[in-house]
Amino acid sequence: MVDIVPLSSYPSYIDLLPSIQTCNITNLPENYFLKYYLYHALTWPQLSFVAVVRPKGGYSSKGAKAGDVSGHYPKVAGYVLAKMEEEPTDGMQHGHITSLSVMRTHRRLGIAERLMRMSQRAMAESHRANYVSLHVRVSNVAALHLYRDTLRFEVEKVESKYYADGEDAYAMRLNLESMWMDWKAIEARDRENAKDEDADEGEPVGELGKKDAAEDDKMVRVKVGRGLGVGDLVEKNESQQS
Repeated sequence: MVDIVPLSSYPSYIDLLPSIQTCNITNLPENYFLKYYLYHALTWPQLSFVAVVRPKGGYSSKGAKAGDVSGHYPKVAGYVLAKMEEEPTDGMQHGHITSLSVMRTHRRLGIAERLMRMSQRAMAESHRANYVSLHVRVSNVAALHLYRDTLRFEVEKVESKYYADGEDAYAMRLNLESMWMDWKAIEARDRENAKDEDADEGEPVGELGKKDAAEDDKMVRVKVGRGLGVGDLVEKNESQQS
């Protein structure tokens, strides 16, 4: 069983970074220094996700929930490393997929798609990204199938000799505006729900609806007291006692 968790949810995500780097080196020719992963984890912690293998006997920590890897050093089956473009040339807020990798032992399980969709939604909801971009080798048929056919990315252009070995890359992008949270609608719905909770539920009926004379008198006194100043109310009470 594989759990997909945000990199930021791990109590000490620094402990996972070497395993993420190993997953990258094992599967991809584009590799990074460890500090580059740390840079993503610290700057955009909610955008990167990691797939961890759940222990066969489950998590042993008391009260642990599914996906809670606290106190464990789990096996990393895959990851997606993502960021927001800090200085977008087109002036539009957008995210970028830096790297995506799944170990060969855990492929064809939909892990890569789940990692991508969770990162895309986080970009849209956390940063209101207009779109997400990525680069992929023109020869990477499996990745193209995932991005273009499954996730519906569109090829924006071909970047010649993008990779260090001279291979061209497809520059792809996917619009994320449909995933934006409509906060005005959510706030309006919350206000309506609050009104419904505060609405008068009607007068009690039966025995509960009867008011005795003492209760009526108490209500009258309250009304009178509220209409007077504090000093007047004190004088009124003292005169009644005398």
